[in-house]
Amino acid sequence: MRKEPDTGVAPSQRLDLWLWHARIARTRSACTAFVQQGRIRINRMETDKPHARVRVGDVLTLPAHPSPEVRVLRVLALVEKRGSPRETIGVYEEL
Repeated sequence: MRKEPDTGVAPSQRLDLWLWHARIARTRSACTAFVQQGRIRINRMETDKPHARVRVGDVLTLPAHPSPEVRVLRVLALVEKRGSPRETIGVYEEL
């Protein structure tokens, strides 16, 4: 888990990097392309920017590939590196 000094601003992480660390896609470039398609929302706001910032408590809405359904995730933690699937438990919750 990521710990940053207290500067009064909530810690954040790039959207594409968080998606990759949370194992939403296999590669970071796939995460970047996924975001650039404009199919992800952060707190109900559409974004096509891989550098958009994600904070703990944000709600992400994204398509559940390959099905036509939608996944809704709440960010529970920011992570510094990509770990095993077991390590991603507690990074987000499905709503």
